[in-house]
Amino acid sequence: MRHTTQIFQVSTLYGAATLAAALDAGQFGPRHRARRILLVSNNAGTPETALRLDEMHGYPRIARRFDSVVSWNHAIRPHHPSTWGPRGNDVILWQKAFRLAWAIGEHDPVELAVESIQVNPGRALAAIFSEADVHVYADGLMSYGPTRDRLPLTTSSRIRRLLHLDLIPGLRPLLLSEHGVAPEVVPDDAFRGVLDEISRDTADDPRLAPVLEEAPTAVLLGQYLAAIDILSQDEEEALHVRMLTGAARAGHRSVVFKPHPTAPAGYSQALSKAAAEAGVRLTVLDAPLLAEALYHHCRPGLVVGCFSTAMVTASHYYGVPVGRVGTALVMERLKPYPNSNRVPLAIVDHLVPDLEHDASPALVGPAPDSLSPLVRAMGFCMQPSAYADLREPTADWLRDHLATTPAPYFPALRLAEVGLPGSTPQVRARLQVRRARRAVRRAAGRRGSP
Repeated sequence: MRHTTQIFQVSTLYGAATLAAALDAGQFGPRHRARRILLVSNNAGTPETALRLDEMHGYPRIARRFDSVVSWNHAIRPHHPSTWGPRGNDVILWQKAFRLAWAIGEHDPVELAVESIQVNPGRALAAIFSEADVHVYADGLMSYGPTRDRLPLTTSSRIRRLLHLDLIPGLRPLLLSEHGVAPEVVPDDAFRGVLDEISRDTADDPRLAPVLEEAPTAVLLGQYLAAIDILSQDEEEALHVRMLTGAARAGHRSVVFKPHPTAPAGYSQALSKAAAEAGVRLTVLDAPLLAEALYHHCRPGLVVGCFSTAMVTASHYYGVPVGRVGTALVMERLKPYPNSNRVPLAIVDHLVPDLEHDASPALVGPAPDSLSPLVRAMGFCMQPSAYADLREPTADWLRDHLATTPAPYFPALRLAEVGLPGSTPQVRARLQVRRARRAVRRAAGRRGSP
């Protein structure tokens, strides 16, 4: 008798919580229908020194939903999960090896649930298990943006659905829509139930005690913008100071700073110095827990960040007002234009009040009518070949709205590159010169090759 095996690939606790909620909601069928493997991947630049998923509070509760847990890093060592993929002729051998190692019958059907099908390890798994149905689940605001890379037909034809949280009600995900993949919402009550479960696991952490003694009224969310070369280390530290200044200006005198779980360890004294000067009590909570667990225990009155998904979950699941800082700077620095952070950044910039311009913190509600056309126009400009049907709607939208849209959203050079209205004759001329030089270099390279 053949038994189905479901392989669930995760690299973050937030993503694992999304999967756990989908399982609890019955979106992968009853527990007895299939054997479930949790495949854990540590995608940090140096996995050996990074925080492991099994060190995060709440992980054991999530792991109980699976029949076994496997380390992808261990399975492919010494290769790195973000860079390794099988060579075309080796996929059959790799599948046989993993079936043997993970006790999957030679002819048993396999289903995959991966967090990002465009890149490894999701792409590698889809290639190895070449007959498996694929379910993609979205980790946060990324689901609203375009698919990052072109997928081979042998992969895209097997994607059955996109599971995502309804973080911005009324905004439909663009991810994988070019392949006709239907989005499916993971129910709010299921996800909030998993968050509560994780939060209960954090209560005894001694690092949380100083925070609970004098519950902060504001939470500052760090990201990892310097680690991925969007900002310099000094600029990111300055961004944290701006967050604190914004919270203090809003009247908060007890603040906790929550570094991103995958950010490099350590921070400068700039934030502590700024807190002392502003008369603000600052606590840095460098504990292995989700920001949502902090919201659960502390019930803050404000969450401040740049464009973290945890800002939206604070509003959507906990009813905490949010404020943003630094989105304009980051939008200017994102390179190249198709950078996957662009749409999440634009969503936060569009919906969340700017604390540095005297805007009052507020809850993030359903998507306004202005948001979906903006996201689709940006998605087309990021990946024009994948979303060719959006060209005319994007051109129409730009004619009506470009003049009142922040310049970094649609740089003139990018509009010239994709042939849309809004660029200047000077920019188009510069682009033609650049293309001509590129053509000359290619021709010279062909003449010089043997």
